[in-house]
Amino acid sequence: MSENKESRSFAYAQAGVDVEAGYKAVELMKHHVARTFAGCGNDGTGEGAEVIGGFGGAFPLSLEGIEQPVLVSGTDGVGTKIRVAQLAEKPTTIGIDCVAMCANDIVCTGARPLFFLDYIACGKNTPQKIADIVQGVAEGCVQAGCALIGGETAEHPGLMSASDYDLAGFCVGIVSRKKMLDPKNVQVGDVLIALPSTGLHSNGYSLVRHVLDVENTPLDAPVDALGKKTLEEVLLEPTAIYVKPVLALLDKVQVKSIAHITGGGFYENIPRALPKGLAAEIVRSALYVPPIFTYVQKLGDISEHDMFNTFNMGVGMCVIVSAPEADGALAELAKAGLRGAYIMGEVRKAQGERQVEFV
Repeated sequence: MSENKESRSFAYAQAGVDVEAGYKAVELMKHHVARTFAGCGNDGTGEGAEVIGGFGGAFPLSLEGIEQPVLVSGTDGVGTKIRVAQLAEKPTTIGIDCVAMCANDIVCTGARPLFFLDYIACGKNTPQKIADIVQGVAEGCVQAGCALIGGETAEHPGLMSASDYDLAGFCVGIVSRKKMLDPKNVQVGDVLIALPSTGLHSNGYSLVRHVLDVENTPLDAPVDALGKKTLEEVLLEPTAIYVKPVLALLDKVQVKSIAHITGGGFYENIPRALPKGLAAEIVRSALYVPPIFTYVQKLGDISEHDMFNTFNMGVGMCVIVSAPEADGALAELAKAGLRGAYIMGEVRKAQGERQVEFV
């Protein structure tokens, strides 16, 4: 019996992958990407943006004024905050979150972010949706002062549903070795400065989604406890990007160490900015805790310890300086556009193994 080869022939699109949609998405995102090359620490001409869509992203590197250059890299995603964006059908702001998670980590070492790459996985490539995600990534890069030099969009039919997508990123920065921040420089009596968060940022969303039952709760209805804001507004508030004000601060003040308050909250992240034997003594009454945290804690009947062990509780970053430098640091942060920073405690000798204590 002869085989009908024509009946066994398939196009890639029949398997669920639309190559043409991929081309269209790249075209839609190019003008967003081009924004990130101006003011990213090089000549500001935007040269290099045209290479998007090629096999590799290029970045013109200048080492002028940098002694013993050290490259610092970071990679992260947005976690299950993605699910809220999917439910709300608003994919743009998660790109800012993705850049923030990576760039904020890098600046904790004293490094200036140089460039960023993203990876988007989706069940079906809808060009406008992919371009909207990249628009957010580009906006995050502009806020962080780094260039978006490339990325990948992968279509995964059969592995993800048509409406599903995920986002991760990778950032590289640079710093002179002698200017790298070292927690070993922190001493008893140093001051802890809180940089305010814009809410939940991008951590704890698996717990938040469970407590708020976001799959079955209207996200566009105002909530009294949240100042009449909707859950959609509050849960999709982009993560603050601290890069530019922190870099401005590093130019003016001797910063000892920095902690980015992400997953693990205060108890995991602040000790990473401290040497062994020292602890952060935090004045609980000094903290400004946004309403979303109180709302989640009350609805979920969550202990205060677990809240500070999961969320940023209104503090997106902790900067450690000597006591005489504290007022100047606050002034410099305000001058750089970061309003609302405040002193939340100081460094003490550790009592036992705990490195974070509330008083």
